[in-house]
Order: sequence, then C-alpha cells, then structure tokens
Amino acid sequence: MSIQTSGTIISQRQLADHTYCLRVQTPEIAAQILPGQFFMIRPAAGNDPVLGRPFALYDVIRDGQGTPQAIEFVYHVIGKMTDLMSNWSQGEEVSLWGPLGNGFPLPLGQHLLCVGGGIGYTPFPAVLREALGTARFGSPARATEAVLQRATFCYGTRNAAQRADLEGLDQLTGLDIQIATDDGSEGHAGFVTDLVRNLLSKTGLDRPDAVYCCGPEPMMRAVAGICAEHSVDCWLSLETPMACGFGACFSCVTKVKTEDGWDYRRTCVEGPIFEASSLDLESTDPRVAAGCSSK
Repeated sequence: MSIQTSGTIISQRQLADHTYCLRVQTPEIAAQILPGQFFMIRPAAGNDPVLGRPFALYDVIRDGQGTPQAIEFVYHVIGKMTDLMSNWSQGEEVSLWGPLGNGFPLPLGQHLLCVGGGIGYTPFPAVLREALGTARFGSPARATEAVLQRATFCYGTRNAAQRADLEGLDQLTGLDIQIATDDGSEGHAGFVTDLVRNLLSKTGLDRPDAVYCCGPEPMMRAVAGICAEHSVDCWLSLETPMACGFGACFSCVTKVKTEDGWDYRRTCVEGPIFEASSLDLESTDPRVAAGCSSK
C-alpha cells in the first residue's frame, strides 16, 4: 500500500561522473517496496519544484535486527531537480510517496538476464540480490531463498567514467557481469545489445530464460526485438513523464496491445514493468517512451 510520508537524508555518495546515490530514512516505504517499484520525492519545504520526481529503488537498508529502515536510489544530474538533489546533505527533510507501480516479477526460470543502459542499471542490483537469495524485499518477504541457479547482468554506458560503481555486486555467487562501452574504454567495445544477442544465441543453461531490461528507448526496443527473435520472454521498465505517481492525472499513459487493437495504460499504476510483447513498440506516439523510473 502506498503512503505519503517524510524522510531524512542519511547520506549521499558519488558512483560515477554526475551520478549519485542517496540514502533516505523512511521505514514505512523501506518495509514494503519491491525491486522495480518506484517512489516520488520532492523537498519537504518550499514549492520549487511543485511536483515530485519518480525514482526507482536501488536498495533497502536494514538495521542490526534486519528491520528495514531506509531506501537508496541512484540519479544522474541532468536538470534542475537533480542538480538540487546533488546538494542535499545529511539531516535534510524530504517528502516521499510510495511504493508505486508493480515492480519486476520473481523470475521463474533458471537463468535471468538483466540489461541496463546508462542510469537504467538502477533497479537491477536489488532484482539480482533477491533472485540469488542474498536480500529480501516486501512485507512479508516475497522470496526467502534463491529462485535462480544463475544470472547475467549486461550493463552498457557511453564510457568507463560513466560506468557506476556496482558496489560488490560482482561478489554475488551465480552472477556474471558483462560491461559494454560505446567507446571501448571498458569491456566490450560497442552496444550492450551485442552482448544480449550473443547470450540468447547460446544453448542450455548458458541461454537465459527471461530478460529484464531498463534503459534508453532505442536500446529497449532493440532488446525487445532480439528477445522476440529468440522467443525469450522480456519485461521492460518504462519511463513516461508523470505528475502524480498514483494514476489520477493520466499523464503517463503508454500504448499497449489489446484484443480490440490497442489502448492506453498508466505507467505509474499498471507499470512501470510491462511484458515487451504487450507493448506497441512500433508506435510513433510520443507517449510510448521507455527507460527507467529514475530521473
């Protein structure tokens, strides 16, 4: 159940060029939120900006007894709000409402592939830790042990300087991390979709059963297309501009396929996670935008 509450900034750290991670004390949201869900946040004081901004869960922080106390989210400084956030300091108060949206489903197969482009990598540390049995989310926890044998995380950025610190994710048993950079400064020289195509061409346990994807619109469309070619289920985390976050304003609708042709669904309520096969990805409608709920 979503709630509106206040939170206190605990800490802020830099993960890459212009990329930061904020930790906010908010036990109520921390206890409920699931990987892939998001929340809205704005300054507690003043009216600039008037509207909150959506950010995806990065991690839940627990106390020594295992009780959820805080949430973390990652953002890239690209505008007025995120520039303001980069100057927030310990002890400042913020307003939040969440958790919002549906989140990623628990994977059902043996091998999950997560694909993150740019800031779109944000939800996947939580997804992977839950699926591989090292973290629990939700109240009650929806997974108490590993639900996968293995997982692969393909992460694409423009260059090594923009590749965020994965903060120990590479220590997870059963996880393979593959990096792609446009300029070849780290990992594979080229697009992250090259790595996806290679993985889906494999056989047996080396071939992922399902793909979760979050990132820039062209990358999302390409990944969905590759998955369709190889008959692999794919889920996308969409980003559409939104004002309220709970479905009242209908400003975040995205176009989906229906038995009668097509219709619109609210990204903040029915999403932000959609099966790629349900989306009208060929639409030229500007409301069919893709990405990750963090900006």
